[in-house]
Amino acid sequence: MVNEFKIKQEICEVGRKIYAKGFAAANDGNISYRLNDKEVLCTPTLVSKGFLKPDDICKVDMTGKQIAGRKKRTSEVLLHLEIYKKNPAVKAVVHCHPPYATAFSVAGEEIPTCVLPEFEVFLGPVPTTAYETPGAQSFADTITPFIHTAKIAVLKNHGTVAWAETVDRAYWWTEILDAYCKILLIAKQVGKVERISEPKVKELLDLKERFGITDDPRRMQNADLCINTEFGRGFASPAPACGCGKPNPVEAAVASAMGNTQLPGGMSEADVERLVQEITDRIVATMKP
Repeated sequence: MVNEFKIKQEICEVGRKIYAKGFAAANDGNISYRLNDKEVLCTPTLVSKGFLKPDDICKVDMTGKQIAGRKKRTSEVLLHLEIYKKNPAVKAVVHCHPPYATAFSVAGEEIPTCVLPEFEVFLGPVPTTAYETPGAQSFADTITPFIHTAKIAVLKNHGTVAWAETVDRAYWWTEILDAYCKILLIAKQVGKVERISEPKVKELLDLKERFGITDDPRRMQNADLCINTEFGRGFASPAPACGCGKPNPVEAAVASAMGNTQLPGGMSEADVERLVQEITDRIVATMKP
């Protein structure tokens, strides 16, 4: 038999982890565990995941009706129940708002693959759901297409949801994803994202199968191995120095020197010469002892 109190303790511990990681501000996020075919433990609404106690944990049936607990169950439990109904192997679900992974969904950027071996082996492609208002069945339905082909999904403009055979493992998927997204964003700032070659990615997928992980959708015929290869190709073009669409007088001076007669802002060549002389005088003045 499942030890309910022990599961409640595990839920509280994972709640502290996601709070400490910054994955759940204030009372964000929710966690659940399927006890059997009829009952699910879940976190309450309006309680910080960093300060949960076993007595705070609620119990609901598979319709979402609360059947035990002194506090009101989370309003987003229908999302969890949809995963349990569609995949009997799933025992635990963790939903939270890891900032780096969530940033990809807010930016409308698909999470790329073919970058880190660990991500390829443990997670693989991470889908992004369509946006729906959280809490309703329509929101829960957005996860349905991905329950059997992924372990974690990004909820459009919302956060992430991960599912596994234990609460701790569902948390792992969340932590792996957010660390990966953080690395991607830092790499893009440094310069560009270098990708693993497709033959080497195939080797990783073979390794994944040897580990008994067989749910990677890229094993399907004609599936793309590398997703969103446009991400992180290099630095973006710098913004105009003066901004706001205003002509840059220094650029105008350079344009004049290069023989460009189309000067911005209606400036004459005499205006440009005076401006260049003024800039030169100021530079020389700063160099004087």
